[in-house]
Amino acid sequence: MLLSTALLSGCHLYKPLQAPPPLPVPGTFAGTSHPASDSVSIANQTWRTFFADPYLVQLIDTALAGNLDLRIATQRIEQARAAFDYSRGFLAPTVNAVASAGVDRYGRNTLNGVGNFDTNLSDNVRGNLLIPNPTPDYFLGARSTWEVDIWGKLRNRRKAAYLRLLGSEKGRHAVITGLVAEVARSYYDLLALDGELEIIQKNIDYQQRAVELVRVQKQAGRVTELAVQQFTAQLLNTQSRRGQVRQQIVEAENQLNRLLGRYPQPIRRGTSLQERELPGLVATGLPTQFLNRRPDIRQAELELSAANVDVEVVRAEFLPSLNLSAYVGLNAFRAGVLFNPGSIAAGVLGGLTAPVFNRRFLKANYQQSVAQSREAYYRYQQTVQTGFSEVITGLRGVENYRAVADLQTQEVVVLGRAVSTSNDLFVSGYASYLEVITAQRSVLEAELALINTKRAQYLSLTDLYRALGGGWE
Repeated sequence: MLLSTALLSGCHLYKPLQAPPPLPVPGTFAGTSHPASDSVSIANQTWRTFFADPYLVQLIDTALAGNLDLRIATQRIEQARAAFDYSRGFLAPTVNAVASAGVDRYGRNTLNGVGNFDTNLSDNVRGNLLIPNPTPDYFLGARSTWEVDIWGKLRNRRKAAYLRLLGSEKGRHAVITGLVAEVARSYYDLLALDGELEIIQKNIDYQQRAVELVRVQKQAGRVTELAVQQFTAQLLNTQSRRGQVRQQIVEAENQLNRLLGRYPQPIRRGTSLQERELPGLVATGLPTQFLNRRPDIRQAELELSAANVDVEVVRAEFLPSLNLSAYVGLNAFRAGVLFNPGSIAAGVLGGLTAPVFNRRFLKANYQQSVAQSREAYYRYQQTVQTGFSEVITGLRGVENYRAVADLQTQEVVVLGRAVSTSNDLFVSGYASYLEVITAQRSVLEAELALINTKRAQYLSLTDLYRALGGGWE
């Protein structure tokens, strides 16, 4: 009766974990110009199609083969797969081959000592059957233990490990999408720097001709030495900018080479952003597609499912467990008769065990599992919210930067005409050299601002592609 009471007291089971409220998700992305039923999304394109530049495609291929972060993510998958295989082993009995030898010396006043002495006095015990003291013990055979999974505890452990294996694969996909986007961003940074260098070199050539012109004007007595110095100073300032941009190109190339997993070397690339058309309208598709495609959200969802299963595993710890143990082999107290058929021995033992005095530890483990499950839910919610924010930021960035670029293009055209007009007026004596310098400086700044706006739009488009879940296939 006492044993039954103890077992029943240890079988108190907590209620199943209450399911969290469904996560509210908007029906469409704020600010999108596409109808809610439009399922077309740029994320449905593979990165080879989305990034049509053959140089960029080659760089991404190199990064996927040599990037160290991606190799680390691959090893995480191997760890999760090993953990899954390990959890599967608990469902089957463990069988160990055993070869053991030992010796015991029993005192005459002990139970075994008196029993062995009395046994040796029997007429049926003669020769090799006499029990020596000290008594050797030889065993050669197999022993097995098995916990019968009557409550699904071991199966749930295997399920949680499998969910984490799937989550690690999604984590690798997330690393791939981030890597593809980062390579593209670095590549567009390089193309923008190339465009800046082209703009600066064009203005240097233009300003050198202006310096030569003003020197001729000085010899003719039209201007003073101050004008020559002002034009020369502007030329030197622009030349110093060229040196800065060249250094930025070196740094950008080295950063990209690190992403590719190789030592510094020149990066082959196409024409600069100055020569490229800005991307047009982009399609985002439906939020449900975004939730299914984005790998970090899928990983967080799988981690949440695994954490919920862990709670079920801990709940089952409060219930009795059925354990079976068995052995079969050769057992003898004399080495000479170990392989005798009379030495064959076998046994089996089964029993139920339930926690009684260690329930405090199980309760603490349960509370910890519940807290981890709730943390996983909040982390999943946080990942979804972050994803929506990234999509809307990228979408608005593409649209806003397109409008800015249109205005800046018009500004560059107007300032280019202003430079020509100021030069003509300066030669005719109707404008001062300061007006010419101001016009030249203004057009340089406007052209650099335009190339940076183009870069921002390409980067926004790349970020939007990654935020929608594109780039892992």
